[in-house]
Amino acid sequence: MPNLETTRTRAVDLSAASAAVWLAATAFLALLALYFVGIDQGAVSLFGSDSHVHEFVHDARHLLGFPCH
Repeated sequence: MPNLETTRTRAVDLSAASAAVWLAATAFLALLALYFVGIDQGAVSLFGSDSHVHEFVHDARHLLGFPCH
């Protein structure tokens, strides 16, 4: 059997407070993505009738079953 080198990985110290922060941040980003893909109908347009966000996620909206028009 060849002489194989082994590497040790250090355990990640994840306290309850740190885990709660990561969970809250992940949930916030997931809800933000859900809003932009599923609910936004041009409400976040930056300049008047600019609907780049709406058009960017248009196909994903239909793929996920959200009504668009």
